[in-house]
Amino acid sequence: MQYDFKFRSRRSNVMATRGMAAASQPLAALAGLDMLRAGGNAADAAIAMAAALNVVEPISTGIGGDCFALYWDANSKRVYALNGSGPAAQAASIEAVRRMGYSEMPQFMGPAVSVPGTVAGWSALLERFGRMSLAEALAPAVRYALEGYPVTEWIGSGWELMAGRLLRDSVDESLPPYLRRSGPPQPSGNEFLVAGRAPAVGELMKLPTLGETLLGIAAEGRDYIYEGAFADKLSAHVQRYGGWLTPEDLHGFEAEWVEPISADYHGVRLYECQPNGQGLAAVMAARIADGFDLAGMDPVQRTHTLIECMRLGFTEALQWVSDPRYGEIPYADLFSPEYIAARRSLIESDRAIPHLQTGIQPVGEDTVYMSAVDGEGNACSFINSLYMGGGTGLVVPGTGVFLQNRAALFSLDPAHPNALAVGKRPYHTIIPGMITRDGELFASFGIMGGFMQPQAHLQALSNLVGLGMNPQQALDMPRFCLEVNAGGGVGAQDPGGEVFLEEGFSFDEMAALRQKGHRVSPVGGRARALFGGGQILMRDPERGVIIGGSDARKDGCAIGY
Repeated sequence: MQYDFKFRSRRSNVMATRGMAAASQPLAALAGLDMLRAGGNAADAAIAMAAALNVVEPISTGIGGDCFALYWDANSKRVYALNGSGPAAQAASIEAVRRMGYSEMPQFMGPAVSVPGTVAGWSALLERFGRMSLAEALAPAVRYALEGYPVTEWIGSGWELMAGRLLRDSVDESLPPYLRRSGPPQPSGNEFLVAGRAPAVGELMKLPTLGETLLGIAAEGRDYIYEGAFADKLSAHVQRYGGWLTPEDLHGFEAEWVEPISADYHGVRLYECQPNGQGLAAVMAARIADGFDLAGMDPVQRTHTLIECMRLGFTEALQWVSDPRYGEIPYADLFSPEYIAARRSLIESDRAIPHLQTGIQPVGEDTVYMSAVDGEGNACSFINSLYMGGGTGLVVPGTGVFLQNRAALFSLDPAHPNALAVGKRPYHTIIPGMITRDGELFASFGIMGGFMQPQAHLQALSNLVGLGMNPQQALDMPRFCLEVNAGGGVGAQDPGGEVFLEEGFSFDEMAALRQKGHRVSPVGGRARALFGGGQILMRDPERGVIIGGSDARKDGCAIGY
């Protein structure tokens, strides 16, 4: 790779040959490297990092969340996709939600909790591709939980933002009357607080209840979560807050291996997990963008074109992304050259597409992404999440396990493909990415952050391939992020709707985008978290050199040997 000093980064790339791990917290990255140095492969490293982040970045991920993975197998030269997301309870229904008084899915109550798929996903990945046992992969996480670790900057600031939700109990006056109980509050969220407050940056934090749960998983495997006492405790806590999960919903749950979907883009192939994840948005946007010479455009025109491709990608994703077991997704029609060309023809160089609704919402940084490449060339792109910070904010008492709020993304419109239904998996925002070139691994990458993720995938893809950037350069470039209904409505003054632009775009560039119909809003400081944080690992198949970058919008790093 040629180094272009025009895009000089504040951080340097990391280069190695025997293996590399990258995560949003250095101790987690080190856990992944420990697996590689001990003879493990990319799958082992990914699970070690995921488990460690459960401890050192607990507000963003955990046992009570979901996961997805893409795995590049160097022997078969093939990308495999794993869906570790869980379904809604057997008692779930749109009518039940409406009877509770909600007009849309609640975000922080029991109905928002679907079956957590994380541990089933960890187990499935190790069983198919790993060399280490689950107990070996969890060992660093157990050590961090029981011995303690210092809280890092980005994580500490996010922890403080959600401390109030952790103190919530069912005596809280904000809860509906039928869910309140009498007696002294005993919020289980205290397991993640120090004397009722979030830990300070640099403070040593121990999570003994989480450590004991991890030891249980290490000893008994996935069954520790989905069978027996833990399943009983989880279900009881969800029901206490109006949810429906029962031990029977968790019993026997397994993650699912599925076929990835892809897009060819200027000589490379982008892989994403198929729905119920929103990788379809990135695939559609990349297929549309493939018809433009983005590298030959000036920065304003390139940004405008990428925004328009992404808006079109989201219109498809928000229409079709759902659990494919409950309705066919028309890939043949969506991916046909004729349809892609027709969508591409809507993009004009000097004007945003008018009245194109997307209906998405920036959620922030509440996910973790990690990537690993081993010396043999295997790669794992892995993402794990609770959705919003701490998910529902509900913690299964005495376990240190946050419960996700993924079911909050269900629609209450019974005619929508993503409508809430028994045993159905919801629309999922978390998506890992993988890129190949000429049948070889090109990059294992991902950038977290709710609906920001496919947008960041498209921008990183453009940076890596079109502009020839290295991983750190591609991550350091300023990003755009579409806002809710970023297409204006009928009669809206700005046809392109609102677009957040990260600090780094010049005043002239913002003014030029405004002239094209985009209502731009600059974002800087701590608020830059809405643009996500990611990792990119590339591998040169001829030299065997792994090149890694880690996003400065998070606390993490890439580390190799």
